[in-house]
Amino acid sequence: MARPPLTEEELVDRYGPHLNVQPPGGWNAGIEPDREVKTHCCFCGQQCGIILKVKDDEVVGFEPWYEFPFNEGKLCPKGVKRYLQNAHPDRLLHPLERDDQHPDGFRQVSWEHALDRTVAEIQRIQAEHGPDAVAMLSGVSLDNEKSYLVGKFARLALGTANLDYNGRLCMVSAGAANKKALGMDRAPNPWSDIPLADVVFIAGANVAECAPITTSYVWRARDRGAKLIVADPRVTPLARTADVFLGLRPGTDSALMGSILHVLIERDWLDHDFIEQHTLGFEEAAAAVREYTPAWGESITGVPAARIEQAAELWGTSATGMLLHARGIEHHTKGVENVLSCINLGLATGKYGKPGCGVSTITGQGNGQGGREHGHKCDQLPGNRDITNPEHREYIASVWGCDVDEIPGKGLTAEEIVEAIHRGEIKGLLSICFNPVVSLPDTTFTKEALDKLEFYGVIDFFLSETAFHADVVLPGSLHEEDEGTSTNVEGRVIKLNPSKVPPGEARLDWEILLDIAQRLGKGHYFPYTSAKDMFEELRVASSGGTADYGGITWERVEEELGVFWPCPTEDHPGTKRLYEGGVFAHPDGKARFHGVAFRESAEVVDDEYPVWLTTGRVVSQYLSGTQTRRIGPLVAQYPEPLCEIHPRLAEQHGIADGDLVRVTSRRGAMEVPAKVVSTIRPDTVFIPYHWAGRQAANQLTNRALDPVSKIPEYKVSAVRLERVGPSQHVVDQREMDLQ
Repeated sequence: MARPPLTEEELVDRYGPHLNVQPPGGWNAGIEPDREVKTHCCFCGQQCGIILKVKDDEVVGFEPWYEFPFNEGKLCPKGVKRYLQNAHPDRLLHPLERDDQHPDGFRQVSWEHALDRTVAEIQRIQAEHGPDAVAMLSGVSLDNEKSYLVGKFARLALGTANLDYNGRLCMVSAGAANKKALGMDRAPNPWSDIPLADVVFIAGANVAECAPITTSYVWRARDRGAKLIVADPRVTPLARTADVFLGLRPGTDSALMGSILHVLIERDWLDHDFIEQHTLGFEEAAAAVREYTPAWGESITGVPAARIEQAAELWGTSATGMLLHARGIEHHTKGVENVLSCINLGLATGKYGKPGCGVSTITGQGNGQGGREHGHKCDQLPGNRDITNPEHREYIASVWGCDVDEIPGKGLTAEEIVEAIHRGEIKGLLSICFNPVVSLPDTTFTKEALDKLEFYGVIDFFLSETAFHADVVLPGSLHEEDEGTSTNVEGRVIKLNPSKVPPGEARLDWEILLDIAQRLGKGHYFPYTSAKDMFEELRVASSGGTADYGGITWERVEEELGVFWPCPTEDHPGTKRLYEGGVFAHPDGKARFHGVAFRESAEVVDDEYPVWLTTGRVVSQYLSGTQTRRIGPLVAQYPEPLCEIHPRLAEQHGIADGDLVRVTSRRGAMEVPAKVVSTIRPDTVFIPYHWAGRQAANQLTNRALDPVSKIPEYKVSAVRLERVGPSQHVVDQREMDLQ
């Protein structure tokens, strides 16, 4: 029997009096605002339009923004409640310095002291160990301007090659695959193309919970008769309505897609003209799947052969079709191969460059698209340029006004940075908008690494679990406190407008970085007085790159409610749909098929660890939970992680719904209440990853990386299960968050 939801009193008792349970205002709450600000949600990659209601310099509620074309006023639970973080008592208001004698572990210090110590430590470490001994980690909840600034700051102010971002944990497998196959890293279609599809194929994406507004586009396609295929180890909410459900074993995505391609070839459901005129490498792709019959696919994936054939027929015989994928495809040691196998299905049937046709990644993080375009990846310069390409380096050096040799080369990726810290090769770290203690795999390893640092500085607006390991914490700004642009899941550049100023002594993130750069003697590279100054330089820096923002102005973005890149000139309309006419972004205009041979995950089940674990998100929480775990109504909706387990597997272990279960991998163990459901494979369990401490799913996950994208394998771990006893709250949440 499922446990009833916690009452308001229970929530406050369990999480503390600072939890925002009741909103101070909101939609039709009767509060007369001083003003209303049109902006966008601070959470997922959909970046829905929203109107924030402001009174006395506090955001007190919201109104739907019906005119914004992407969401037309619709919002998910996170969007509706997002404003409740605004006046949260946990907000960082002053710089902090570690003080082990202080009861809170930190003492308040002045900005002068905090910045002086930060700069002195950076200079000391680099003088003793070299420039790359200091690394930087950033996040893609930052807007485009700050993403651009971080890339330039790390290279020219810190002088380090070791810069990476938390998008490394999300979309990089899709980005690498898109570049390999299509020549450009962007969703090929506006979301308005989804309702034009005769078949919608969703692979490894829990759309209803992780990208809820996208669900409405799928419904519109269904309303006009489109068929729906869903591939996932779980029968997700949208999958319950599917015409064909492909309940595959975790880690077998490329085998499934390979078997579908095999059927397309065998039944001749191919667009031969498209293949001949617009692609290269079809023979290699066909050879790789020659033996991948539906029967073989069933033996690997567990999906019945007849369903594989049915999915192939729906995809292969439809005039139009959209394939949407997300982290379920990408969070693997073969994530790039998985995405390439999806792209192969689109190319084989000519489903590119036309209305209602495309293979798109559903971007997960707030500015996951724009954040992977402008230079805070270890291998990238603005405009999605390659940091190892001499011509690209020369161009960016000319924009930045530096010598090309001042721009470091390619550095380490996010997980590799943590491993280098653990080995003692990186001694100092500066991070912004990144919570690796919760987000990275193998939590114990990550904590050990952070504690080995000689100096760690954090810029954030809440004291995250990672910030507890810092030496200096610099209070930064919320999404609604700054101005800038963001790029949504479609490639639409949108405008973020400030609704208030940072409270207390908190400062805008970019002002903090500029102050550090000035103290490092590099201030002449950063002559900005506003976010718009940075955007104007970004436009020039991106010009001529694949992610070309050259023709996008702040005025156009607001007047046109977003502009799609590439947009090379101010009289260019922007590019909503890529690859029209079959012209791809490679120099010869042709897309590339890739031969994808199935290989197993880095870790497989055995007698000691016989159950597959996969992880993911829930509708009311976002990423590491730093923000959403502080919003009472979202916590009430899903207050703690649960272990989804099939009734058959539960029976084998004597587990009833609500029982406390110990889940153990080769890296760690956690105790979590069981949620017995029939909507998951009998050989698999699912745990969401938004919580910290003893509730952190990433205590269990594997640090193994995709060799190309260097993304960790979050979606496949081998575990064993044990019933601990009846449901109980073992540790207070506040204690967990500190552990």
